[in-house]
Amino acid sequence: MMYRLQASVGLAALVLATPALAQAAPDDATAAITDADSGGAAAGGTTRQATLGRDVIVTAPVARSERDALQGTSVLTGEALARDLRPTIGETLSRLPGVSATSFGPAASRPILRGFQGERIRVLTDGIGSIDVSNTSVDHAVVIDPLLAERIEVLRGPTALLFGSSAVGGVVNVIDTRIPRSVPENGYRLNGIATYGSAASERSGEMAGDVAVGQHLVLHADGSYLKTDDLRIGGHALSSAARAAALSQVGRPQVDADEPIDFAASAAIRDRLPNSFSETWTAGVGASLITDTGQLGISYSHYDSFYGVPIRYATEVGQEQEAPRLDLVQNRVDLRGEVDTGGGFLEKIRVRAGQASYRHFELEEDGSVGTAFYNNGLEGRLELVQARHGAWSGASGVQYFNRQFNVVGDEAFLPRNETNQTGLFTLQQFDFGPLKAEAGARYEWSRLTAKNDEAARFFAGEREYGAFSGSLGASYGITDSVRFGLNGSYTERAPSAEEVFANGGHAGTQAYELGSPDFRLERSYGLEATLHAHSAGVNLDASAFYNWFSNYIYENQTDQAVCEAAAVRYGAIDREVDLPCFQYRQADARYWGFEADLSAQLATLGTTRINADLLGDYVRATIVDQGPVPRIPAPRVLGGLEAQGDVFTARAEVEHVFDQNRTADFETRTNDYTMVNASLSWSPFGRDTKTQLILSANNIFDVTARRAASFLKDFAPLAGRDLRASLRFGF
Repeated sequence: MMYRLQASVGLAALVLATPALAQAAPDDATAAITDADSGGAAAGGTTRQATLGRDVIVTAPVARSERDALQGTSVLTGEALARDLRPTIGETLSRLPGVSATSFGPAASRPILRGFQGERIRVLTDGIGSIDVSNTSVDHAVVIDPLLAERIEVLRGPTALLFGSSAVGGVVNVIDTRIPRSVPENGYRLNGIATYGSAASERSGEMAGDVAVGQHLVLHADGSYLKTDDLRIGGHALSSAARAAALSQVGRPQVDADEPIDFAASAAIRDRLPNSFSETWTAGVGASLITDTGQLGISYSHYDSFYGVPIRYATEVGQEQEAPRLDLVQNRVDLRGEVDTGGGFLEKIRVRAGQASYRHFELEEDGSVGTAFYNNGLEGRLELVQARHGAWSGASGVQYFNRQFNVVGDEAFLPRNETNQTGLFTLQQFDFGPLKAEAGARYEWSRLTAKNDEAARFFAGEREYGAFSGSLGASYGITDSVRFGLNGSYTERAPSAEEVFANGGHAGTQAYELGSPDFRLERSYGLEATLHAHSAGVNLDASAFYNWFSNYIYENQTDQAVCEAAAVRYGAIDREVDLPCFQYRQADARYWGFEADLSAQLATLGTTRINADLLGDYVRATIVDQGPVPRIPAPRVLGGLEAQGDVFTARAEVEHVFDQNRTADFETRTNDYTMVNASLSWSPFGRDTKTQLILSANNIFDVTARRAASFLKDFAPLAGRDLRASLRFGF
């Protein structure tokens, strides 16, 4: 069925695009991507976000200006993207407002938006999911290479629900050039970047090129390579609480232990983070047929990664500890088609589809495969973009997702399962000048099926859900440069297969993971207020939000005896739980917080602009009548001062992350930390070119920093002092 659907989507795109093979020019959204500058903001703009003419948000079905968006948005591109580029999407985006990262070691770090992570965040590549298993567990890497990104857009708030009911926290869309969007002016394009980072002896490089064959056909090829050693850290690997717990076990008898644990040695580990190495390479080819009235493109890509997961050290006699290593491969085919219909009710018809075959092996110490994960997925979207009629514009569409997932081995914590989702969505916008309004809705059918005979009997075969989400909002331009918006939403989310079916030990996370087949739809109401103020010298973007959840699904460590009883009740007969147990539960919850990003031009010295920027974010999340939601990012502020010239740009910034004392049961507090970073970029041919040398020093004072949202915060701190050099070029 999956392959028949894939063929049908591809055939539909071909039929739609065929009448358009005549002329050639991209629309405004395409131009916004293709013509993205080499970095740096216009006067008074922060270098972390696109501003002025470069601020078109293309992730939503109807492209819009960032300052007109009814939800918090961020765009990372050009020089700012090159400076913040890290081996993972999570770390690359972690300095944006409202964004943190799971930080499960240097090779597996997924974005966290407004405190939401995992299943509530959709990570997309050009509008389609990454089709991996990164949402399944925090030790699984996102199969998107930041080195290949041309632009990354972050949408927080209700509009993200157009990409799936699970995206209640937001969407990260990584836009690359693998399927070309425009014909190169000179007949060819070549872009590349090479980086060295001292903290992990990181060596990475990427190159991508396009060549025009005739007037309408563009061919593309790209490749990247990344290799890192174990990460250098600023102090001990274990937190003070974890060291104390480990040292308290010294001298205790370890009865029946195959390999007795040296608790004293674990507590003494410092300076380097064991088992945090990585090696990744990618390759891809693509082709596009581009005309004035449409385009049709296809690509193939291969992703290959081998990386270690930092050890969750045992802190009690009887606990296991392993050094997991993951061998990951994905092969993927993507298709994108668009046709201008020439007027009437519809302006454009777009088709986007992707199919991927994924597997990763979790290796034992002797190199044998302990557990194997297999994932075959297909996702497709059809969008019908309406022609503008007066103040009214909009888009509607259908989205289909299929995932066939299987875990094989001694630690298979999930049965073989299949997920099918079909969603219908619409977004309608009204522009009355100062007053702008929009309404969106999505209905999604989900079916989760356990395929193993034993699991199918226990779980009654399958679970089916119908989920509705809707939003209604408006914004008003108080002046030409100041706009205030208010948005309300109602969302329903079906539980994922992992939340329903998990019941077993997982070596990658070194935890026993336990779901529940009794989960109901998760529901929430949300309010969000936004403020956009943009003038010649000052830019401010701020958002505040509040979410009321019922049947909220969360995962937290629980008592071992309680876990064993639940594991038996849910089908694991006589299973001993010898790992820390993390159980999914359901309860009412409340989330509220804010994020703000302010930048200002302080002075002009000749052709050099002196800019200052300040961002801050805060999230407070509570399980009603129980206490804090586990693993919520701590409040933080980040301030920067930048001298931006035509050839040189110098920047210094200070980030302070506060204590996180609001902790759930079995969760430890997280200490505050302050990081100081600096960078210098040189554009020898001017800022309008893509050729740059960027030198940066991160965590200059080598502080020990731990993220409150990380499962491994007590065992794997962030990088210590990291000196980086990046050479970026394009022509």
